Amino acid sequence: MTTTIEEARPVARGRNFDVTGRVVIITGAGQGIGREYARQFAAAGAIPVIAEINLDAAERVVAEIEAEGGRAMSARTDVSDPASVDALVASVMEAHGRIDGLVNNAGIFSTLKMRDFTSIPLEEWDLVLRVNITGCFLMARAVAPIMKSQGWGRIINITSGSVPLGVKNYMHYVTSKSALIGMTNSMARELGSHGITVNAVQPGGTFTEVPRETVTEAGKAWLRDTQCIPREEVPMDLVGLVMFLNTEAAGFITGQTIACDGGLTHW
Repeated sequence: MTTTIEEARPVARGRNFDVTGRVVIITGAGQGIGREYARQFAAAGAIPVIAEINLDAAERVVAEIEAEGGRAMSARTDVSDPASVDALVASVMEAHGRIDGLVNNAGIFSTLKMRDFTSIPLEEWDLVLRVNITGCFLMARAVAPIMKSQGWGRIINITSGSVPLGVKNYMHYVTSKSALIGMTNSMARELGSHGITVNAVQPGGTFTEVPRETVTEAGKAWLRDTQCIPREEVPMDLVGLVMFLNTEAAGFITGQTIACDGGLTHW
């Protein structure tokens, strides 16, 4: 049946930008960008689930949110372990009875040392791909049946500006984030008819409280000079886009990779 313009028009109205009451799983939200996603979702009335391998860090974020008057839930989660992922989803359903959004944010990057790809140990290569790409697959596979039953869902995969830039000496990381774009495209095709959108958000060089030994002042200056907006990117720069993609208003956007990097890259 064809939808008329008049029938489609209400989708764009006011409160559809609201995330109040939405239950959103955010992986790797115990620190860095994920922590800011969780805090800001809670401030907007959503219920973030901090899925984090470091439970102490997750509980600290929950405490921060509750001190600010918000609601949140923590769960120790190893996204590379199917049993851990299934336990997370079961606990969220038991607590809230629904899952509206998934932000696949967990990944291995800040602890990696820059090195020629011929020097990357196979064990490190396997671990990066296991967490950064297989972990996203496992999370999406676990929540998709629930979202299908609801007829509504949002999956946001966090990729990286290192892909179009072809950043050297991080080949396993760049490869994993490139694969995530392909996963997003394919998953969007499979889930669109169920009311589920799947998009990728591409940050630039975002600076957080997490130390990165490989980032020099010269490197930061290069980022600032290359961007159209010449200042350092911070986690709050990404919040608006990620939150928007979790709303009803973004319901006709899927299968897209959207850069939020101050103009560092131009697709």
